[in-house]
Amino acid sequence: MTIGLTALVERYLTERRTLGFQLRSAAYSLRSLAEYVRRTRHRGPLTLEVMAQWARLDSHASVDPRTWARRLKQLRSFTRWMQQFEPATEVPDDTIFGRLPERQAPHIYSQEEVQQLLAAARQLGPNPGLRGLVYETLFGLIASCGLRLSEALSLNLDDVDLRRGLLTIRRTKFAKSRQVPLHPSTVKALGQYRWTRDVAGASRDDDAPFFIGTRGRLFGKPMHRHQVEHVFATLGRELGWINRGTHHAPRIHDLRHTFVVRRILLWQQQGIDVDAAMLSLSTYVGHAMVTNTYWYLQAVPELMAVAAQRFESCMPELNHG
Repeated sequence: MTIGLTALVERYLTERRTLGFQLRSAAYSLRSLAEYVRRTRHRGPLTLEVMAQWARLDSHASVDPRTWARRLKQLRSFTRWMQQFEPATEVPDDTIFGRLPERQAPHIYSQEEVQQLLAAARQLGPNPGLRGLVYETLFGLIASCGLRLSEALSLNLDDVDLRRGLLTIRRTKFAKSRQVPLHPSTVKALGQYRWTRDVAGASRDDDAPFFIGTRGRLFGKPMHRHQVEHVFATLGRELGWINRGTHHAPRIHDLRHTFVVRRILLWQQQGIDVDAAMLSLSTYVGHAMVTNTYWYLQAVPELMAVAAQRFESCMPELNHG
């Protein structure tokens, strides 16, 4: 079962990626499950009992059934696919650890927290060196443009047009590409990083990674997502942030959420019609549907007042009752 499961996981991932799915999180979970099955020497079809036992062993040692439920949810598409090879494969549902809310509330960073993060990243050793600047620029770009971490790490030199102030994001989460205009201050920061990166001896080929590893044999190579997340988590603990979201801790992805929330709040302050501007924001951040952007209005406390004003504007009779 072990060799078969591992091979089938890789086959599944290959098939799905040819359809345009990136599956970074799912790939991590499925490979983790295959390793768990190998370690426990399970034989026979995948059962709910085996998958539930694996789900309880998340890397953060969580005791929250919602965390376990989210891990199980990552397995559903794969287990349905597995049934063509092993019909007795069981598919996990909401009855095991309870139903999940559709999406969890993010941690919305204050401006002070973002500044603390960038300052702490800048100090990462060894000094003098490139490593601190890499992380400062990476986190700063995500915060200023609302990119997904995967999008930032996938940037090549040719994707970062500093002359025109434009990023090209290729084959994103939903297999679409888009262009992202940059604020002049962001262009300046990227230019300073690019100059330092090039002087350090990294490749200047168009297809070379923009953000690079800096240590030993990793110098000049693409950065690994899990290493970036580890560095971020370490900085977050050192900074002592108080988590205001419902995830286990503030995350890199919450910088993206923060970008969206701050933009909507700014529009409200400027008297801009939020509804009219929502489609442009949805396109900018690469949401598949504009409804994904509207989700923030009802899920993030900072935006509840915006949602209330929209409701009142649609129900004028309430103001004259």
